[in-house]
Amino acid sequence: MPDQTMMRAARVTAPGRIAVEEVAKPEPGPGQVRVRLEGSGVCASNLTPWEGPDWMTFPTEPGSLGHEGWGVVDALGDGVAGLAVGDRVAALSYKAYAEYDLADADSVVKLPEALAGQPFPGEPLGCAMNIFRRSDIQAGQTVAIAGIGFLGAILTRLASDAGARVIAISRRPFSLDLARRMGAAETIPMEDHTAIIERVKELTGGQFCDRTIEAVGKQWPLDLAGEITRERGRLIIAGYHQDGPRQVNMWLWNWRGLDVINAHERDPKVYVQGIREAVEAVASGRLDPSGLYTHRFPLERLDEALNATRDRPDGFLKALVTA
Repeated sequence: MPDQTMMRAARVTAPGRIAVEEVAKPEPGPGQVRVRLEGSGVCASNLTPWEGPDWMTFPTEPGSLGHEGWGVVDALGDGVAGLAVGDRVAALSYKAYAEYDLADADSVVKLPEALAGQPFPGEPLGCAMNIFRRSDIQAGQTVAIAGIGFLGAILTRLASDAGARVIAISRRPFSLDLARRMGAAETIPMEDHTAIIERVKELTGGQFCDRTIEAVGKQWPLDLAGEITRERGRLIIAGYHQDGPRQVNMWLWNWRGLDVINAHERDPKVYVQGIREAVEAVASGRLDPSGLYTHRFPLERLDEALNATRDRPDGFLKALVTA
């Protein structure tokens, strides 16, 4: 019989290389729960560690880099209330490329019966809800979203449902088609910088956009986002800028009097509130992310999932890794 004290977990052993090993199951401490993971989403923030920058140490700890897990509570630490063994949950945890992971009990959100059998990578869904809240999007506004990946697609749906007119800007025809399905009123290929600005200017009667969400994490889309935000508009930075410092056109930002919002959250309580909002939105049918999970891989093929997240083959949006 299998050793019930052991589990499978992935480790990054060198740049671009993984190994799946048998390691001891973690034991929950006070205030923690252990989750038997069904799967985890793969986040683009994994890509820099995957490349092996100078600051990385290999091998990583078992399960490390995975932080979008969901599954079933299978053990409780001392002092945990409001959760029970068998509860299906989304967890804000940090070693989810494994069969089991630990999470603080207050960083776990129960999944209702309406979500039974559905994958639920809570962290990125909650991230989208938090960004949407920080964006302060209102009916009647024009909202540009630069970068239609998983996050941009969800924000397109949320903004259009709020009554905003969404202009989606993205590189891939696949993404632009998706944006239209998610409610975008206009789509623009992310090809020529000046042509995009002129097209947005034309679509907005020369006023540009009330809100612009940059969801790429690169210098050029950040430059573009400022250019297409109107005077006293709000520029929301949702892209994860992890490959070095950025320069900004402070002359333009000053002249237009832009409100600039860095919509990334680090407070676990805020993260969890976003996950709760995402659970409600998906369970009620207001948001359906199921079509956004385009690629699935077993844990042993985590390297392929990371490479697909990096290379973004045609039709790729979001990878899930199943334990």
